[in-house]
Amino acid sequence: MQEKIKNGNWENYKSVYLFLISLGIALGLTWLLQEPEFNDSQIYVLFLLFFALGLWFTEAVPAFSVSIFIIAYLVFTLGNENFNSAPENIEKYVTTFSSSIIWLMLGGFFMAAAMTKTKLDEALFRFTLRMSGSNPRNLLIGLMLTTMVASMLMSNTATTAMVIASIMPLLNSLGKESSLTKAFLLGVPIAATTGGMGTIIGSPPNLIAIGALENVGIEVSFLDWMIYGLPLAFVLTAISCFVLILVYIKDTKAISLDFLQVQQEVLTNQVKTERFAVIVIISITIFLWLTTSFHGLKVGAVSAIPLVFFPLFGILKNKDVQGLPWDTLLLVAGGLSLGLALLHSGLLDYYAGYIKQMEVQEIILLLLFAFMTMILSNVMSHTATSTVLIPLGMAILVNAQTEVALIIGLAASTALFLPVSTPPNAIAYSTGMLDIKDFRKGGVLVGILGPLLIVLWILFVSWL
Repeated sequence: MQEKIKNGNWENYKSVYLFLISLGIALGLTWLLQEPEFNDSQIYVLFLLFFALGLWFTEAVPAFSVSIFIIAYLVFTLGNENFNSAPENIEKYVTTFSSSIIWLMLGGFFMAAAMTKTKLDEALFRFTLRMSGSNPRNLLIGLMLTTMVASMLMSNTATTAMVIASIMPLLNSLGKESSLTKAFLLGVPIAATTGGMGTIIGSPPNLIAIGALENVGIEVSFLDWMIYGLPLAFVLTAISCFVLILVYIKDTKAISLDFLQVQQEVLTNQVKTERFAVIVIISITIFLWLTTSFHGLKVGAVSAIPLVFFPLFGILKNKDVQGLPWDTLLLVAGGLSLGLALLHSGLLDYYAGYIKQMEVQEIILLLLFAFMTMILSNVMSHTATSTVLIPLGMAILVNAQTEVALIIGLAASTALFLPVSTPPNAIAYSTGMLDIKDFRKGGVLVGILGPLLIVLWILFVSWL
């Protein structure tokens, strides 16, 4: 009885305990690592770095709450003459909410919401599965290919949820012990995560990388990112699919596709018109994103197209907009603010100087950052990991800032070792048809091969 009470107390106050532990560790590390020559701003930002990392790691509070705290803390400490002997202009830490990165991400959210609202995503997914046929190998290929492409425009979490929900009747008929069930449930989160590499809006770390580069005056267009990320997404997805086939699909006996034979949906003229409008708006938006170098419009400005026309045509209404993942926008905005604080306070340059003195070869440092990103992203938010490591890497490798930012941003999408490593993994695990050990095959494969291929490909493209 007493043990139950103790456990209950721990669960009730777990967040408070973890918050206080994170606070205590942050204060201790700040006291130990601060240098006599540090000014007030540097001490405040150093504490903020450790405290934010602790909160993100322990999940004492939601990740977006940490980001709101970051911005409020920076305004309160760095811009207040009562706390800072040299107060600074804090406008740059607040205006991250209006960054082009946020507008780009919001445009992606509107497009994904419009596809979901009109069930265009489900229609395209079912069409792909019918084209794949009943051969289990072809079905896995079609499943992973569709998931990969969808996650370039939609949240990988939403994509995984949609795909797994669509194939659950098949998985239930196959059963938990079926090797095909494991292949499908492992293939979907892998494809959703690696697919996020393909476009800027595919994953939040991509946006953190682009935002960090913009802060130092380096622009990477939507098309430029696809040149870097799309081949990697395709290769990693293809290799993973090949390995899953080798390990799990030894029998090529045709499987039933009865789960697709649902009652034919009767499409009204309104639904047809809405779907057509969604296809046209998304096509125009992506085309303008890809051709920014020709017409000169910024990607953030192009995002106004879905933001304006989907509500204008009545495709998205108030309730739909309220359901968008605003917490992700807050998370990215806070991450950009922390990156700016680390940069402008001089902390990055200070600690980067120590690493530069080691005279480690550039490619070794790039590999180190890639694998460090993968490892940390397995145990904490990949957005938080990118927020810290990208500015640090850019401060150390000043002659390869573009390369290191892209490498870390992309490597954040290679963390698949645990069920909690990514939301797609968690969704697949929540079906109850996978064991923790099942994630190790895909996790080790993508976790080792991914960072290595990313570094080599980024360096190759930069060399061309």
